[in-house]
Amino acid sequence: MGPRHLVATVLVEPVVVADLELRVMTEDMWLWPVRTAPVVIDGARLEFQLRRRLVEQHRGEWDDAATWTPVWIGFGAAWHEFGPDGNVVPTGPLPWAAHQRLWGALDEFTPLVRYRRRLGGIPTQPTTEWPGLNLR
Repeated sequence: MGPRHLVATVLVEPVVVADLELRVMTEDMWLWPVRTAPVVIDGARLEFQLRRRLVEQHRGEWDDAATWTPVWIGFGAAWHEFGPDGNVVPTGPLPWAAHQRLWGALDEFTPLVRYRRRLGGIPTQPTTEWPGLNLR
């Protein structure tokens, strides 16, 4: 598995997606609804799968989020170095301050978001199964 860009996967009440996007932008983070993310080949299918997995993992606690929008929130240039083609070139671990700012921004939207305080990764380089992530 190649280089990955760290993201938080968050379920968001659809009416606040735009507000949350503006809020995380102030911290130099980006938000993409999974369905329309440029790195996703079959957005509708991946959106359904992520939402279902997240809701079912919480065994009834997140049932109210069964129709919410799954989004990825990643970290911009203030938190990473980028190569000449726009791909992320990690220079080391993500600073703890980035985590704190992300969780703080999400906490401002409680109870309209559901997330785990954990980051996942999405590929940053194209493969035959994935178009790759290019933030610039």
